[in-house]
Amino acid sequence: MVTAIVLIKADVARIPETAEAIAQIEQVSEVYSVTGEFDLVAMVRVREHDELGDVIPGRLNRIPGVTHTETHIAFRAYSRHDLEAAFALGYPETA
Repeated sequence: MVTAIVLIKADVARIPETAEAIAQIEQVSEVYSVTGEFDLVAMVRVREHDELGDVIPGRLNRIPGVTHTETHIAFRAYSRHDLEAAFALGYPETA
């Protein structure tokens, strides 16, 4: 699994509908509206690296309201949520 973090600049007047359209792309797992230099952050997850070209420049960049993107490929994931879920598998919580 390849994860890409896509930083997105958008037309400010169209941020909500742009975010909704991005979220409809099958390979996009989350879209966040954020503060700072970028307006939105999308998490893109694909099986193979080559698929990123179809998703990001092929679909995401063509959504009305997207003015610029910057893509970062994740090497490794560190997530407290995933770690907690792994330890919780099959074991009831103790009181």
